[in-house]
Amino acid sequence: MCGIVGYIGKKQAAPVLLEGLTKLEYRGYDSAGVAVSDACGKIEIVKAQGKLKELKKKTNDGKSLGGNCGIGHTRWATHGVPNETNAHPHCNDDGTIVAVHNGIIENYAELKAKLIRRGYDFYSQTDTEVATKLVDYYYKKYAEPLKAVSEFALKVRGTYALAVLFADRPEEIYAIRKDSPMVIGTAGGDCFLASDVPALLSYTRDVYYVENFQIAHLKDGKVDFYNLDSERIDVPVTKITWDAKAAEKNGYEHFMLKEIYEQPRVVEDTLNYLVQGGEIDFSELQLRGEALKSVRGIVIVGCGSAYHVGVAMQYVIEDLARMPVRVELASEFRYRNSVLSGEELLIVISQSGETADSIAALREAKERGLKTLAVVNVVGSTIAREADWVLYTKAGPEISVATTKAYSAQLVAGYAIAIKLASVRGTVSAEERRMLVAQLRLLPEKIREILQEPTAIQQFAAETMDRKNAFFIGRGIDYAVSMEGSLKLKEISYIHSEAYAAGELKHGAISLIEDGTLVFGVLTQEGLAEKTISNLEETKSRNAHVAVVATKGIEPPKTCDRIFYIPQTDPHFTASLSVIPLQLYSYYLSVAKGNNVDQPRNLAKSVTVE
Repeated sequence: MCGIVGYIGKKQAAPVLLEGLTKLEYRGYDSAGVAVSDACGKIEIVKAQGKLKELKKKTNDGKSLGGNCGIGHTRWATHGVPNETNAHPHCNDDGTIVAVHNGIIENYAELKAKLIRRGYDFYSQTDTEVATKLVDYYYKKYAEPLKAVSEFALKVRGTYALAVLFADRPEEIYAIRKDSPMVIGTAGGDCFLASDVPALLSYTRDVYYVENFQIAHLKDGKVDFYNLDSERIDVPVTKITWDAKAAEKNGYEHFMLKEIYEQPRVVEDTLNYLVQGGEIDFSELQLRGEALKSVRGIVIVGCGSAYHVGVAMQYVIEDLARMPVRVELASEFRYRNSVLSGEELLIVISQSGETADSIAALREAKERGLKTLAVVNVVGSTIAREADWVLYTKAGPEISVATTKAYSAQLVAGYAIAIKLASVRGTVSAEERRMLVAQLRLLPEKIREILQEPTAIQQFAAETMDRKNAFFIGRGIDYAVSMEGSLKLKEISYIHSEAYAAGELKHGAISLIEDGTLVFGVLTQEGLAEKTISNLEETKSRNAHVAVVATKGIEPPKTCDRIFYIPQTDPHFTASLSVIPLQLYSYYLSVAKGNNVDQPRNLAKSVTVE
């Protein structure tokens, strides 16, 4: 949520800032602004409500703002309505200290009251103006930027990534973070700061991931790091292997469609990382079989699509490894006094590795003595750094808010975990293990096969774009896929959609089925297909419009309005195939409705606040 950029170097700052903010548009925002400082320390602020094109118009694509040092921001409203006044950057009363901020200052009202008593006035409704003037208060008190920023950190509660310009420190940026991501890169005498890697990829692959309560000082083409006691500290450089072109559309109309079609490759890349010599190999994770032998249960936490991956994993791990598995919404896990023995392994799934609720769940589990395994996509992210073991999915940068390729990479990572656990526990034979791995290896080509024939799905999307309500139903793994299919539809089409375990329909939800209600059935589990077919027939008898995604060889009811077949695979892995038609359906329907597919309303790519 929100996007921060900063730049100091030899180039004109404003165009660089605007380019970086453009690369962060996927995070979601409702206003934007930049602040640029010249060599004399004069700071000019320009802000605009709405999309970045409005800010670009006001600044002639940044060309009208001189200066080689600046900060920029795309705002997602939390405190105060979306308007130009509440947009970032914010400044102190005389405009000599300017800041941008991601996150939420929880005690901002208390701090604001304190500052008002000390003579400060406030022009906005934001917690960020409070943060800026708190830094100003301590700068006036101590006349030292590091001290002012560290005192700020000691006085606020909440989450933040804060970047600050001081007029009497021209061509310098000070920054600090707590639980809100921040990366810094250097190249050829230039310094770059951002909330996420895509904003830096055009300039550098060498980045520093800033840890909690680390203060960064950007000046003269280099960055120095300090702790809250103003002591110099070392922060390691991380080499980013993503290609900059991976964050471009490359001829596709939308990032979402591009990322749907990248799924065969990212699944293959993730498997190449996890499979060596026909066996699941976790040696690069530093996760040995002995560590897994002591595990007595699995707890999986995630949010949104990552949670849906966990639901699918639950079925696969329980069936293959014969051990108890619980799947929890990360936002609920941290507030439950769960009964845990300390012998469980917590698996936390997050694309960004910065999901606030998932970070909190991870920390809660570690405090309670659980070993932790992260399944993340971003090297050096908070979850990756804090977990005991890290399994990196190889999805590359995912720009569209609605996840597709990251979800698919997480699924195959989950399969690999299930097979490894089964191997360690001896619940599958060596021959069964080899067959499972062989089936995994075939998934990329089978996904390609589905993607080669999108026309029927596109036509069906156009035929049903006027529907107001939809249900996705299935049993077992098919229920997990139904949850993801339903989420995709509601995320980008704004159609009300629900996922139900098929057997639960008659326990209340079937009362909502009426003439024309869209019902998607998922049929890939042969042993459960007959029962789900019966549930589909019940909806059809109430005049529902029924579509089915089915594995070849399973015969859906003849009364279905549309059937989309997927290739056969091992039944444990069908989620990787059955989700593809559902992704395509949601995409094409949303395009037909004229929606902004990559940036759906009210949503952000990375949810870094509660």
